[in-house]
Amino acid sequence: MERNPSDGTGTVHVPLGHVVANEKWRGSQLAQEMQGKIKLIFEDGLTPDFYLSNRCCILYVTEADLVAGNGYRKRLVRVRNSNNIQGIVVVEKTRMSEQYFTALQKFTVLDLGMVLLPVANQMEASCLIIQLVQEQIKEPSKNPLLGKKRALLLSEPSLLRTVQQIPGVGKVKAPLLLQKFPSIQKLSNASIRELEQVVGQAVAQQIYAFFTQPR
Repeated sequence: MERNPSDGTGTVHVPLGHVVANEKWRGSQLAQEMQGKIKLIFEDGLTPDFYLSNRCCILYVTEADLVAGNGYRKRLVRVRNSNNIQGIVVVEKTRMSEQYFTALQKFTVLDLGMVLLPVANQMEASCLIIQLVQEQIKEPSKNPLLGKKRALLLSEPSLLRTVQQIPGVGKVKAPLLLQKFPSIQKLSNASIRELEQVVGQAVAQQIYAFFTQPR
């Protein structure tokens, strides 16, 4: 693996099906939920919390991080300014942290142009990370029935909850979107025309803008 030792945001080459995790997550509920389902490797000195394959990383903002203030923002900016990786921000949205969520959402999505995915707890976050890793492995485009089957079963409640949080979507439109786009990756890459066929023009534009804010 190659990494910039000065700030921990350099390229980390991760094999498919693996996740390289910051050492601080060893023994956590989040790590324990992922172990056995994907291959987890711990490494010290990383700025992101988790590295996936395809130069993608996850920055995890806990409830405690939100309540403590804006200290988490430095990590987000550091990854955002790196040309080597694409960062996804996963945040614990709970009753205690909800009052701070709007400010985080504005900073992450509008100011930095990064994708923000809210979860209720570490167990839900583990389901989301596993989903992202499995998408990279399975490549459902080669087997269209696989994607459709998973979308109809909605076996990942965290994925449904995440899509519901996208502006303009909500509980009614989220399942419809997942039937057509069974992963965050497919939904984020969808064109406005493709989205319009599912949710109409107005909501399609909101979804498209959410994923394509200027960087």
